[in-house]
Amino acid sequence: MKKLFLSFALGLGLLFGAAAVAQTAAPAPATAVAPASAATEAKAAEPAASAAAAVATPAAAAAAAPAPVPNKGDNAWMMVCTLLVVMMAVPGLALFYGGLVRSKNMLSVLMQVMVTFSLIVVLWFVYGYSLAFTEGGAFFGGFDRLFMKGIWDNAAGTFANAATFSKGVVIPEILFAAYQATFAGITACLIVGAFAERMKFSAVLAFMTLWFTFSYAPIAHMVWFWMGPDAYTGKEVVDSMNAKAGYIWQSGALDFAGGTVVHINAAMAGLVGAFMVGKRIGYGKEAMAPHSLTLTMVGAALLWVGWFGFNAGSALEANGFAALAFINTLVATAAAVLAWCVGEALMRGKASMLGAASGAVAGLVAITPACGNVGIGGALIIGLAGGFACLWGVNALKKMLGADDSLDVFGVHGVGGIVGALLTGVFNSPALGGPGFVGDWVTASAVSAADYSIAAQVWVQLKAVLITVVWSGVVSFIAFKVVDLTIGLRVSEEDEREGLDISAHGETAYNR
Repeated sequence: MKKLFLSFALGLGLLFGAAAVAQTAAPAPATAVAPASAATEAKAAEPAASAAAAVATPAAAAAAAPAPVPNKGDNAWMMVCTLLVVMMAVPGLALFYGGLVRSKNMLSVLMQVMVTFSLIVVLWFVYGYSLAFTEGGAFFGGFDRLFMKGIWDNAAGTFANAATFSKGVVIPEILFAAYQATFAGITACLIVGAFAERMKFSAVLAFMTLWFTFSYAPIAHMVWFWMGPDAYTGKEVVDSMNAKAGYIWQSGALDFAGGTVVHINAAMAGLVGAFMVGKRIGYGKEAMAPHSLTLTMVGAALLWVGWFGFNAGSALEANGFAALAFINTLVATAAAVLAWCVGEALMRGKASMLGAASGAVAGLVAITPACGNVGIGGALIIGLAGGFACLWGVNALKKMLGADDSLDVFGVHGVGGIVGALLTGVFNSPALGGPGFVGDWVTASAVSAADYSIAAQVWVQLKAVLITVVWSGVVSFIAFKVVDLTIGLRVSEEDEREGLDISAHGETAYNR
């Protein structure tokens, strides 16, 4: 734990140092094509959620042109993607995690995933969406959408619209809110794997409430909130529009579908939880093998299928960038499966089913921030790198950290998310087959290969990673401590040995 706290302190120092440098040295978001090191505005086909915030164009622009009307094809695509992400969590993630624990804890993991997802979805529509995707400050949104206020007029039968990444193209804001609710829900569910088999059910839900409020919502706002392309009506409004965006968005970081918001954010919470909840009784001494790799494989397959909604849906339109994210999700995941199997065969002489399933998740995680931001060749390399890196993460790194991260949340989602976030800065380069990013939202023109600096963009990506690591780590520590002092984090030794299925829920997964 001391090493963890020292890491947080060092990260805070780097974070504030970088912020100070940015305030004094970096130019404001450019009104024309600018180097990646500048505080550039939004990126072409960037993070899923970012467009959410822009639910209205400036009054002048609205008066000058008729209001855009949502396309039925985009609407249908986004509804399908929303359903796919729900499938990722329930049953995909639930079965993936459930198969990895011992049979006496199978139902407890299924319960924690399903009920956590449900809890976060409810909180999202009460206040989470408003905190994440309305105008407020650089770190938190406001309260304009509490209880979904104003998102539709039931008397008139009209719906507010949310921006996408194309000028004049919108989707119903109510649909955007539903899509992003699934992101929030599955992110919280990922954390469950780090402290599986020993944490109180009530403590899990209390922690999730605190962490969602003070870590997920603000990081989603920092990374994905901006005013939308239609807000950029002329060069005279660029600076004011940029100033309303989230802190990390303003810095120019690329995150198409959640490398920082989802994976690194959840992984840090899981790592802190693994330390604070403590190791399972018998960890390192007793056999704790997965009880059903069959279910784990089924869960991994459902995750892979559902992830197309997670990644390709983040384009917010049924367009070419959705197709790019789609194929990149396919190829990167397949490459990571092969990489993990090769690495495992070299290490142990055999490739395993558990390794193949883990490799698939590693590839999905690594490509998430990059899926619409890189070319197909870049996706292939990111998948290979993610597979090898996460194999190292769940073996060597896990031993170095010394935490009982039960289902390797940090080893896969933390390591994979960081690798993907950093390599996005490399392969986004037009010179390496990437689409680059929009350097001028007034004309929606992208930077050229000559103006793209890989080193500068990787540095921007690294700062986004550090901010997420420190923010989530600090919030998670405080949230776990509050829950520990009020409810208590851990079940009794007797209950843990009996299994949480019986002791916490009064039922068993398998009857003999």
